[in-house]
Amino acid sequence: MPLSGRYAQEGETLLNAAQLALFDTADERFLLLPRDTGGTASGAERTALALLEEGVDLILGPLFAEGVNTVAAHARAHGVTVVAFSTDRTAAREGVFLLGHTPRTQIRRVFAHAAAKGHRRIALLAPETRYGATVADEAWAAAALNGLSLEKVRNYAADASDAADVVRKLAEYDRRAGALKAERQALARQGDAAARRRLKRLETLDTLGELPFDALLLADGGVRLRQVAPLLPFYDIDPAEIRVLGTGLWEDSATLGEPALAGGWFAGPDPTARRNFEARYQRVFGVPPGAIATLAYDATALAAALARAGASFGPRAIGNRGGFVGADGLFRFDDEGIAERGLAVFEVAGGGKTRVVSPAPARFDTGAGAAEGN
Repeated sequence: MPLSGRYAQEGETLLNAAQLALFDTADERFLLLPRDTGGTASGAERTALALLEEGVDLILGPLFAEGVNTVAAHARAHGVTVVAFSTDRTAAREGVFLLGHTPRTQIRRVFAHAAAKGHRRIALLAPETRYGATVADEAWAAAALNGLSLEKVRNYAADASDAADVVRKLAEYDRRAGALKAERQALARQGDAAARRRLKRLETLDTLGELPFDALLLADGGVRLRQVAPLLPFYDIDPAEIRVLGTGLWEDSATLGEPALAGGWFAGPDPTARRNFEARYQRVFGVPPGAIATLAYDATALAAALARAGASFGPRAIGNRGGFVGADGLFRFDDEGIAERGLAVFEVAGGGKTRVVSPAPARFDTGAGAAEGN
């Protein structure tokens, strides 16, 4: 972990969480050896080589994909498994598992919930970034997995400068506004009582006609999301008709307070497990945990559990389909070595608050792990 350099604060968070897991779960046979990568790929490689010479049985970390890539070949040559904290799925390979929170499980979970509630046609709106491209790939896969069709995929610039035009086209606003105008003109020419009643009902509308999707995945977060989200009602994507879906990037109090997201669904970790972890961390270290703290806790708890059971740290044991329980609840690794988590589905209730509409599963089944919670 990076205990010095630009990312030293993140490294300290990881170390604290790993020590907390050590105290919670390990026995006297388990030895944790914290080492500083300096936050660089060369530092990760140098540190890993030294640890491998010491004869370690498992490497937890590093944090960044570049470091994972430099460590992987050396670890494999020594027959040592790596459980890294990166979110970059391209870093996963034989003998390398990624614990970072990726969009994959989030999208599969929220799509599964949407399908269970009767949604069938999904649109995707995402930034033209690496994250947006990853989300698109995962959305296609999740749609197929859950029997959904991905009807439209639209991207806006990384600075959101063209977001208004992109949302306007996604909403087919000009066509639908034209349809409303034509309907009003036809009714005015008709002129009878029924036509007048219909005209009266149309007074409150800005557009007329359905969209070719019944749910919209808005895959963004932070300031950019708060720029884009208000464009949805502005261009008449009606939340009463179109369910807005999100990813873990929504999990931010300022974002959740955005009125345009009220009623939207997104997947996230079991809130009870997270609260318990945060309370323990705060009590021990006197500060709230950083966002990545649960990664080091889960990695260390996984290793300690295997050590207690007398199991090896090989890919088969770490890839156990029954999974493990960590600070964010259930987790396991899929066939690619990417973390798959037992997530809850939340609904944005307005005012920065959420409510659970589908709880996290109590256990994993033998399938893809994206099914509705029990």
